[in-house]
This record gives sequence, C-alpha cells and structure tokens, in this order.
Amino acid sequence: MSTANLIREDTQSPPTPSPPQPVLPLAVIALLASAAGLAFTAFVSYKLREFNHGGIKSTIFAIVFIVLALYPFLPTVKAFGANAQRSSLLRDKKLVSARRAAAGGREEAFIGIGYAAAALIASGVLFLALANNGSVAITFFQQRAFRMSFSEIIHGFWINIWVALVAQVFVLIFGLILAIMRMLPGRAGAPLRFIAIMYCDIFRAIPAIVTIYLIIFGLPLAIPAMTSWPVTYLGIVALTLTYSAYVAEVYRAGLSSIHPSQSAAARSLGLSYVQTLRKVLVPQAVRRVIPPLLNDFISLQKDTALLAIAAVPEAFLIATLWQSKLANLSPVMLVAGLFILITIPQARFVDWLIDRDASRKAGG
Repeated sequence: MSTANLIREDTQSPPTPSPPQPVLPLAVIALLASAAGLAFTAFVSYKLREFNHGGIKSTIFAIVFIVLALYPFLPTVKAFGANAQRSSLLRDKKLVSARRAAAGGREEAFIGIGYAAAALIASGVLFLALANNGSVAITFFQQRAFRMSFSEIIHGFWINIWVALVAQVFVLIFGLILAIMRMLPGRAGAPLRFIAIMYCDIFRAIPAIVTIYLIIFGLPLAIPAMTSWPVTYLGIVALTLTYSAYVAEVYRAGLSSIHPSQSAAARSLGLSYVQTLRKVLVPQAVRRVIPPLLNDFISLQKDTALLAIAAVPEAFLIATLWQSKLANLSPVMLVAGLFILITIPQARFVDWLIDRDASRKAGG
C-alpha cells in the first residue's frame, strides 16, 4: 500500500457545521421576566399612590417608575426578531450570518432579563418600604422629620467634613514619616524601624472608638495643659493617630513597589539616601498609592461620626438628639444620606484612577 493510499484512507470528511442555537427560549424567558417586572412595578406604584393618598408627587413617581419598567420589552422584542432572522438565514444556508444574528439575539435577551431583574429588585425595595402600612417609610423617611432637622444636621455635617480634611493632612504627613522610619536601612535604623513597626501594630489593633475615647477623655486628665483644647481638636488627634498607622502601610507598599534598580541608580549618581527618597522614590510611590489612600480617607471621613461619643456637635450626634425628640429615625437616615452623597463620587474617582493605572500598564 502506497503512502498516498494511506493518506486517502485516513482522511476524514470535514464535519458538518452545526447550526446556531435558537434564541427563542431565552427570548421567552426575557418576555416573562419583563412582564413580571412590569406587573410588580405597577402593583408597587399603586401601593405608593395609595399610601400617599393619590398625591401628585407619588403619581408622577409612579408613572416614571412604570415607564422605566417598560424598557426591558425593547431588547426582548429585538431578541424575538433576531430569532426570526436566524431561522430565515438558516433556510437560505447563510450559516455565518445566522450565527451572528443568534449571538445578537442572545445578547438582547440577556439585556432584557437583566433590566427586568433590576426592575423587580427596585420594586421589591420600595415594596418593603411600604410594607406594614408604610411603617418602614414612616420610621426612616418621614419628610417632616427631614425638614425639621435638616438645617442643624447640615451645620453639624460641616464639622464632620472639616475634621476629616484637617485629619487627612496630618495623616498624610505623619504616615509618610512612619513609612520612611520603617524602611530605614542598616543597624543604625533598627531602633526607629522597631518603633514604627510597634506603632503601626498597636494603633491598627486598637478600635478607633477606643482610641478616640482614650485621647479625648484621657489626655486632659493626664496633661492639664490640654484641658483648654477644644474637644474637636482632640478628636482630630485621635483620628490622626489611628489612620496614620494604616496610611504608613500604604506608603510602605508603594515604596516597596519601586524597583530596587532605581534606588541603586540614584545612589550611584551620588544622591544620599534622603535625596533618593525625596527625589526618586517618594514621588513615584505617592502616585501609585493614591487609590488606596483615598479608600483610607473615605473610611476616615465616616469615622468622624465616632466623635459623637465625646459630645462633639457633629451630624450624627445632632441626628440622635432629633431622633430622641421626634421618636423617629429619619434624621439619622438624613446623616446616612449625606455621607453617601460625599462618598460615592470619591469611590467612583478611585475606580477611575484604578482603571487608568490598569490602562497605562496595558499600554492603552
């Protein structure tokens, strides 16, 4: 048997391309999910109008809510259309085009399912708020309580922001000093390294509320000269001591991420260790640690509410006083909303910085 005959006998006929999977089952699921989302949204909107006695605001909100719940039907209809197009293309033996139409139809069906699920979740949250004759909404979202407490709470919230900003400046400076102490080389730097390590370990282990309590109530007793210090200043000291330990570790991670060759190159050019840190390592490290630094600062600004234990007139303390007066938690929810309002933009900014760094590393 010749080699050519062996090849002919072993040669297999090419497999028949399989047709694309039908889109119809996914489209039907998307249709059912969209219908369920619309029905539940309509029911919750009716309950909302009933709770507000048919008020104009609730009516407008209900209409907008229902219109938004109609959106999942749009990609669902496109999915049905793609399924019909797939069948037509298959009949015409246009397999590639049929695959493309099926893929697009599946994507549209998943979009419809996703938006329908979002409508169900949003309606479920609103339904829970209106449950038990609206007791949840009355307890947490009473407009009268919002109006009565807003001016005092917004004034107290300015103290939260001011404390956070001042503490962040001190934390940036003190945290960098701690990080540099911890990275000092050789036996000469060993004592300072040990002190920096112990500081970071201790203040990361102690809960922030304990540190605040000890500083605000303990320092004036131990050091009489500090009795004249405003409580807010002592709160800034406590937050600075606590968050410097975290930020020092962030700085250290950034400094450690710089390749050792850069430090060696700087030293070979005659720069001292301090000059190498100041002109080569620290500028690069700071750029790299900005996203985690912002995360720590978001935590710091939230922890300013802990100063309420020392009667600092910040937003949470004022809200609890209003809560006691009105027997309603809406003022506290107002404080939560204010913190959310200033935190979300910072969180998105951190995401943007992280994406930008990832894009740069990928060469984009």
